[in-house]
Amino acid sequence: MSKERDVTHLTDISKGLAEADGSFKRKPSTFRDTIEKGGKFEPEKGRYHLYVSYSCPWATRTLIVRKLKGLEDLIGLTAVSPRLGEHGWPFANVDPFPGAEVDPLYNSKYIKDLYLRADPNFEGRFTVPVLWDKKTETIVNNESSEIIRIFNTAFNALLPEDKAALDLYPAAHRKEIDEINDWVYDTVNNGVYKAGFATAQHAYEAAVIPLFESLDRLEKLLTGKHFLVGDQLTEADVRLFVTIIRFDPVYFSHFKCNIRTIRDGYPAIHLWLRKLYWNNAAFSSTCRFDHIKTGYYWQKNLNPHRIVPVGPVPNIVPL
Repeated sequence: MSKERDVTHLTDISKGLAEADGSFKRKPSTFRDTIEKGGKFEPEKGRYHLYVSYSCPWATRTLIVRKLKGLEDLIGLTAVSPRLGEHGWPFANVDPFPGAEVDPLYNSKYIKDLYLRADPNFEGRFTVPVLWDKKTETIVNNESSEIIRIFNTAFNALLPEDKAALDLYPAAHRKEIDEINDWVYDTVNNGVYKAGFATAQHAYEAAVIPLFESLDRLEKLLTGKHFLVGDQLTEADVRLFVTIIRFDPVYFSHFKCNIRTIRDGYPAIHLWLRKLYWNNAAFSSTCRFDHIKTGYYWQKNLNPHRIVPVGPVPNIVPL
């Protein structure tokens, strides 16, 4: 049982984030199964449950795609409190927070309890999102990039025609999507973390400069365009959106990514961001700024007094 083990070396965000050279290296996700017809995990209505934090960009990827594909009635959802502490992500029964919920399956106290239920000897990070199988009582997958592709196709046979037809990873554009995902992940999605969690000046600069070089590149890519790839919404847009929506409220100040803001320094990115947010409920309804700001500014290693800034005002500029 989780109470018999001290796993704070895995749950406490202030421990073990930086390497000896002061750089931040993200650990790979560990549960990497898929959902497919004829496989270990079959696509079935009501069988799976998604655990998320609204503050977490990786989890928000899955929230957006779940909404885009109309999977709300097929896959249950529970959100934790954004106040990540020494025991990891807490449920609402431990830490009540507006929009946070209790675990409807096991009344767990923390996300870690699910991991230790799936594997009592688990030694990885207790991260979100978690895609849980209620039938076998285990974690199917905790890698957001794979969960969004599962959501994209695995349940199509159970969906209305219009939702099944939506393809966020179309074959004709996969090469370009993969190429963009690769450098955007390294320098932008993860780049903000490499800058924010660096514990040496050289490590910080080695992350923050490529981050803004990539934002400059994205600005050129999005000039005169509605989407990153082709003329349609793809997973590349989803994966970038979750970072850009957090940039001005969090990363600019908290992670010292302060060469330019999105709203004042990147007009094309800013327009793309606002169109997605204001014109598509899958993006706006899954974005909770109270969770986002509290979640990041609750990190005591970077913000010892846990004071949450009031600004920017507004969190996102109207169209």
